[in-house]
Amino acid sequence: MKRQIGLLLLSTLFALQGCGTYEDGELRGVPGREFRTEPEPYNMVRIPRGAFTMGRNDEDVSWAHRAPSRTVSLEAFWMDATEISNNQYRQFVYYVRDSLMRRLILEHGDDDFGIAEDEFGNPIDPPVLNWDIPIDLSDEEQYEAVQPLYYNAQNDQFEGRKEIDTRKLMYRFYWIDLKQAAERRNRFNFNLDENGRYEDSAQVFYFPTSRYVKVTRRKDFIIEDRVNVYPDTLAWISDFSYSFNEPMAKNYFWHPNYDNYPVVGVSWRQAYAFCVWRTNYLNRALRRNGEYTVHEFRLPTEAEWEYAARGGLSSSMYPWGSYYTRSAEGCLQANFKPMRGRYAEDGGLTTLPVDHFEPNEYGLYNMSGNVAEWTSSAFDESSYYFTHDMNPDYQYNARPEDPPAMKRKVIRGGSWKDVSFFVQLSTRAYEYQDTAKTYIGFRCVRSCMLGDDLTN
Repeated sequence: MKRQIGLLLLSTLFALQGCGTYEDGELRGVPGREFRTEPEPYNMVRIPRGAFTMGRNDEDVSWAHRAPSRTVSLEAFWMDATEISNNQYRQFVYYVRDSLMRRLILEHGDDDFGIAEDEFGNPIDPPVLNWDIPIDLSDEEQYEAVQPLYYNAQNDQFEGRKEIDTRKLMYRFYWIDLKQAAERRNRFNFNLDENGRYEDSAQVFYFPTSRYVKVTRRKDFIIEDRVNVYPDTLAWISDFSYSFNEPMAKNYFWHPNYDNYPVVGVSWRQAYAFCVWRTNYLNRALRRNGEYTVHEFRLPTEAEWEYAARGGLSSSMYPWGSYYTRSAEGCLQANFKPMRGRYAEDGGLTTLPVDHFEPNEYGLYNMSGNVAEWTSSAFDESSYYFTHDMNPDYQYNARPEDPPAMKRKVIRGGSWKDVSFFVQLSTRAYEYQDTAKTYIGFRCVRSCMLGDDLTN
């Protein structure tokens, strides 16, 4: 009997040791989930959480009460130190080009360019692209396969030049519409029957196709969209009547001398698609390396943009902390139009390199002037009055049949063509989401993982 009791105690001891300390009845959480500091993203700076006075610092001489002063609080986020450059955006364009080529080669019969099974041997239909196989256009079969991507020799080629048909550079992407998913009618109802289902009234609107779809599954909240990714280079001509800008239309985006200049001629939808692609591009690399994925890249909200542009100087009219556009030495501190007809006064006739002027206190370049920047916020003159004072934002996904007023997106910062009033930090402006202008670019932001600041 004593021997049996001794064996029982010994086996119990081994059991406790084998299970580890988290099985001792105490609430210790799931083991193995160590804290990991978020990797610092390339060419981004961290904007700390805080509160600031959003809105005008001086008389709003153009639109009364368009930007009333109010105090708001924002969570920390990452922001591109510079505007997205031509060369950075070209990486996106080349990715779309190469993915279309790979798909054509795969459909032409080269199975090496597709992955038809996952790591567990389950079929993937349709196959996903295999990016480990290089494209070799010296190969006759590959060359033949990608011909639909080029301009037609008989009808569209100039002087027999072999060029990619930029109209075919369409990027298909997906996004989850959490706002529609959060609507009360669209919530999953466990009480409807033993299996649970969505309400009969549950429906989601697909903005690209302008149609409603009855919600029957969680996947219905994934929205598919397609957008052409090539910048509108002809905007250099169409934006300015009786102005000779043909050299910029021909060379600005593709010539290497302009690589470090801000990309322009990009619509709001193109900028949004770029953010989706950038997120997927990074997270795929992180997963390959066994790392956690990060928050998505996105366009900044109007409040985030102004908070970052101020650089901690809450009552300043400009990012450099002054009420004047010139330094003590008499030099202009941003790229804008200082006087009638004197565009070159600041060192450039149109745009300048993305890091041309000194950064603000947060390390951000060209938050005033150079190019105005898209934000994620829809434009409403009264939005300052009804948005929340915590991470304020107003967004609206316009339907194709909506009036133009519903398709306005906030742009901030002013540009090379604007006078000093429009490059003030509090000045609000807008442009339509489907337009592309030579004076509008963008930069990305990314929400910070909470807790990172506690380790610094």
